[in-house]
Amino acid sequence: MPRPDHTRPVRRLAALAACGLLAVGCAQAGTAGTGSADTGSKAPIKVGLVYSKTGPLAAYGKQYLEGFKAGLAYATKGTGAVAGHPVELAEQDDAGDPAKAVSGAKDLIGKGYRVLAGSTASGVALQVGPIAAQNKVLFISGPAAADKVTGLNRYTFRSGRQSYQDIRAAASFIGKDAQGRKVTVLAQDNAFGQANVAAVKAVLGAEGATVDAVLAPPSATDLTPFAGQAKAGRPDLLFVAWAGDTAAALWTSLTQQDVFAATRVVTGLDLAASYPLFGPAGEKISFLDHYFAGAAGSNEVEVAMTDAVTKAGSKPDIFTPDGFTAAQMVVHALEAAKGSDADTDALVKALEGWSFDGVKGRLTVRAEDHALLQPMFQVKLTGTGAAARPGVVNTLPADQVAPPVTPMAG
Repeated sequence: MPRPDHTRPVRRLAALAACGLLAVGCAQAGTAGTGSADTGSKAPIKVGLVYSKTGPLAAYGKQYLEGFKAGLAYATKGTGAVAGHPVELAEQDDAGDPAKAVSGAKDLIGKGYRVLAGSTASGVALQVGPIAAQNKVLFISGPAAADKVTGLNRYTFRSGRQSYQDIRAAASFIGKDAQGRKVTVLAQDNAFGQANVAAVKAVLGAEGATVDAVLAPPSATDLTPFAGQAKAGRPDLLFVAWAGDTAAALWTSLTQQDVFAATRVVTGLDLAASYPLFGPAGEKISFLDHYFAGAAGSNEVEVAMTDAVTKAGSKPDIFTPDGFTAAQMVVHALEAAKGSDADTDALVKALEGWSFDGVKGRLTVRAEDHALLQPMFQVKLTGTGAAARPGVVNTLPADQVAPPVTPMAG
C-alpha cells in the first residue's frame, strides 16, 4: 500500500484532507477551483512547504511539489492570488528527517508563516503537527499515511489517504464478510513489516478474520523459504508488505513457488517507476491503489492537474494529487477569510466538513477528526517490464473505506 512512511508494501523506498470553505465558521459543499480574480497589489500570503526535496523519499516529494504548484494555479484560476493577495511559497527540505522538519517548521513560523503544508513521511507529520498546534498555525500534512495524523490536533489536516484506507481497500478483495477468513501478511521483520501486520490485525482481525504473519529478516536474499511458508498456510488472502532492493527477488520467489495459483495475492501499487519490479508476477497480483495517472477517469480536476504537470515537463504519479489537494485546501480556506491568514481558528473551521471535487473525485474533510474521506481503487497491471500499465478494476467509494472516527487529541 502506498505509504511513504515505512508502512507501505512493495516499495523500493520504504515509506508512505483536503478542504476549504465558503464562509468563515460555515463549512459547506463547494468547488475547489474558484480563486479570486482580484489581483491588486496587496500584502502577500506566506505559505511554507516542509517536504522531502532530498533524501530517500525525494521522488515522492517531487510529485507533491509539482501537484501543489498545479493545484495553486487551478484554485486561483491562474492568478496565484487570493482576494488580491499573492501567494508566496517558501520551501524547507526535511530530507525525511523529523528533526530537520521541526527545525524548518519553526524557522518558517518564526518568520511569520501561518500556513504550512508538506510532510512526505509520517514521522515528519507526527512531529510537525504538534508544533503547529503549539503555535496555532494551519498545517496540512501530505502523503504521510500514519493513521495517528488523523485527529492529532485541531490545527492538523491531511491532503492524502491514510493507512486504514489502504487496509480497507486490501480487504475488499475478500468480499464484504471477513468472518472466518484466513489472512497472511508476508513482510520483513522490521518496524515497517510489523506495522503492516498490526494494521491488518486491527482491521480484519476485528472483523473475524484469522491473521497471521510470515516475517523474513530484512537481510535475507534467498526468499524461497518464506514464499513457501506463505503458500503452506493456505490463506484466503496473502497480503504482501515489502520494501527495499529485494522486492524483485520476492516476486520471483512467489512465482517460482506457484503461490498465485494457491491464493489471492494483494499488495499496494507504488509509483510508476516501480512497475517493472513485479516482473511476470505483476499481471497476477491484485493491487490496492491510492492513485495513478488516469485512475479517476479523467474528470475535470484530474485533467487540469495533468495538463499543468505535463506542461511543466513532468508526469502525474501516485502522490501528485496530494500536493494538488493541499493547494485547493489552502486557497479555499484563505478565500473564506478574504485573503487573510491572521485568524487560524477561522481557517480551521472553514476546512472542517467541506466536501468538494478533487483529482480522485468527490472528497470530504470529516469535521470530527479531519480524516480525508475519498475513493480508493482496485487495480490490475497489464504487460511486464517497461510495458506494464495499470488499469482500474473497481473504484471503492469513500464510505466503504472510511476510517472510524478518531477522538481529537488536541
